[in-house]
Amino acid sequence: MSRRLLGLPCLLALVLHGLPAWSQTWPQRPLRIVVGFTPGGGIDIVARMIAPKLTEALGQPVIVENRPGANGILATELVAKATPDGHTVFIGTTGNLSVNPVLFPKLAVRVDRDFVPVVQTSSVPFLLYVNNNFPPRTLQEFIAHAKANPGKVSFYSSGTGGLPHLTCELLNASAGLKTTHVPYKGSAPGFNALLGGEVQYGFDAVPTGLQHVKAGKARALATTSASRLSVLPDVPAVKESLPGFEVVNWYGVVAPAGTPAHAIERLYAEISKAVHSPEIRDKLSAQGIEPADSNPKAFGAFMKAESAKWGRVIRDANIQAQ
Repeated sequence: MSRRLLGLPCLLALVLHGLPAWSQTWPQRPLRIVVGFTPGGGIDIVARMIAPKLTEALGQPVIVENRPGANGILATELVAKATPDGHTVFIGTTGNLSVNPVLFPKLAVRVDRDFVPVVQTSSVPFLLYVNNNFPPRTLQEFIAHAKANPGKVSFYSSGTGGLPHLTCELLNASAGLKTTHVPYKGSAPGFNALLGGEVQYGFDAVPTGLQHVKAGKARALATTSASRLSVLPDVPAVKESLPGFEVVNWYGVVAPAGTPAHAIERLYAEISKAVHSPEIRDKLSAQGIEPADSNPKAFGAFMKAESAKWGRVIRDANIQAQ
C-alpha cells in the first residue's frame, strides 16, 4: 500500500507535466479563416488584418480564403464539414451567423448545432451610400425623392437577407418607402455596381466605401450608428431624422462543433489580443470599426439575441428566402 501511495505523486507529476505538451500540439499545420464574401468587403478587411498577427502568435501560416455565394451559406457549409481540429474557422457577419438561421430555417447546416462560438472580433456601423449621379444630397432629400418615385429607386446588397438588405428594408418601413432590391454576391461587387450607376444606393459597412467617399467617387448621406463618426463628422446619423433607427453590424469567429476546447481558448485569446493591439486597433478605428471582446459563452448568447431581433424584421417585411 505504501509503495502504491508513494507512486501516486509520481504518476500525478507525469500527468501534469504532459498536459502543457498536449495543449501545445495545436496548431500542427496552416490555419484557414474562411470568409463568405468576395475580397474587399469590411469583413474581408478585418480578416486580413488579423491573419498576420495570428501567424506570428501561433507559429503557423494563417490563410484567408474567400468562398462567396448564397449570402455566406456556401462558406458556412464548407467550414461545418471541415475536420473539427481548430485548423479551419469561419469569420462571419451578423447576416451569416444570426440572420441566416431565421431566414433559411431548413438549411442543412445549423449555426447553433454545427458550430461553436470563438469570439466577436469587431462591430461596425453602416453608411448610407449613394452614387454621385443620384440627385439627393441629404437623407431628407433622399426620403422625399424615394417617396416621389416608388419602386424606381434601387439598392444593392451583399445578398438576400444579409444585414445590408435588412437595413434597407428597415429604412423602407421606418420612412414609408418602396425601393427595389438588387442582390449581389458580396459587398465589393455591390458597391462597384453603385459606382457604375447600376443602383442608386445601399447600406454597407464603413470600410467598404470610406475610401471612395473620401476620393469623391461616392457620397455618404448618413450613418446607422448612435452618433456621428469621427472619420466622417459631417455625415449625420439616420436617427437624427428617424428617431430610434440604429444598426450596428458585427463580425465574429466560429469553429466546427467538436473543435477541442484548448484550440477554442487559444484562438479566442490570440484573436482578442490581435484586434486590441495598438496597430490593428488604430487601423480599425480609421475605418470606423470598433474592436470587440467577448468570450465564447457571451458571444454564443449574443448571436441568439441577434437572431431574435432580426427575425422580427424579416417577418415584418415579409422577406422570403431565395
